[in-house]
Amino acid sequence: MIEIPVWLWWATIALILGLFVFDLLVAVRKPHAVGLREATFWSVFYVGIALLFGLLLWPVAGTTAATEYYAGWVVEKSLSVDNLFVFVIILGRFAVPEEYQQKVLLFGIGAALVLRAIFIAVGAAAISMFSFTFLIFGLVLLWTAVQLIRHRNEDPEVEDNFLVRRTRKIMPVTTDFHGGRMFAHENGQRVMTPLLLVFVAIGSTDMLFALDSIPAVYGVTSEPFIVFAANAFALLGLRALFFLVEGLLMRLVYLSIGLSLILAFIGIKLILHFVHEDISTSFPEVPTPLSLGVILLILIVTTVASLLRVRKHPEERAHAVTLRSHKRREKEEEERAARS
Repeated sequence: MIEIPVWLWWATIALILGLFVFDLLVAVRKPHAVGLREATFWSVFYVGIALLFGLLLWPVAGTTAATEYYAGWVVEKSLSVDNLFVFVIILGRFAVPEEYQQKVLLFGIGAALVLRAIFIAVGAAAISMFSFTFLIFGLVLLWTAVQLIRHRNEDPEVEDNFLVRRTRKIMPVTTDFHGGRMFAHENGQRVMTPLLLVFVAIGSTDMLFALDSIPAVYGVTSEPFIVFAANAFALLGLRALFFLVEGLLMRLVYLSIGLSLILAFIGIKLILHFVHEDISTSFPEVPTPLSLGVILLILIVTTVASLLRVRKHPEERAHAVTLRSHKRREKEEEERAARS
């Protein structure tokens, strides 16, 4: 049983908020295009912070807590790569100038932190009240893994999702970015800039990703504190990681397959945990160190195989996958076919 002191909760929340404010005030205080050197520095900085947090967790909460944290962080970091794909698509579809990309990414990540904290709390409450929650989480991840394979060669529709469409109806939208502001005045009328729509698109898309990633991290730990910490430290480094690996993303042609294998593996792990706890203790469970090793192996093999494939077939590119966007698009195509 992992015991998390109350002071550690408050200290971790304070650290995460402090890092976010620091990023906001220092890293993006002046709109500018991010170069490779700056992106590398911030990426290494946030990875170092995440790894150091695990080392500090070791003496405070024990070896099991630290191991589960590292496993959860690796899961969230790997799944967040698909977030980066969607960020590339959104920024490209809305033609966001380079000097404003940092700002909108950071605000989107801030919204994601809040939304995921809510999902984590809901997940923790469900686990404490219903023993079959692990079974449901496991089945959701298996279904997600299948859908990732099915739609691995498609890109999601991100610039016209439900929340973006509703936001457009609130007030007129201008095509001018107005110096990076989200609201402005044109001809005496208050208008939204495209930057606000980008913010809504990124935040709403990440909410969909959270519906899959939160059950995934609960597959390696049932401790809400570790789930929260793993999510937070994985998200904090996304802004810098985006600019560091933007060019590499399109070369990871087998990423969807790798992520689907990870989700399927964790889904099976959750189902085995449910069976072990609620049906028969004779059923084996997958230990966390083994989970960490399997996930890392899948990521390494996926990356190497992708780069080798692109070397032989340079015309191929990777695709991002947002499952629910596909479902909506398929429904719209069916409705158009019926009308015709």
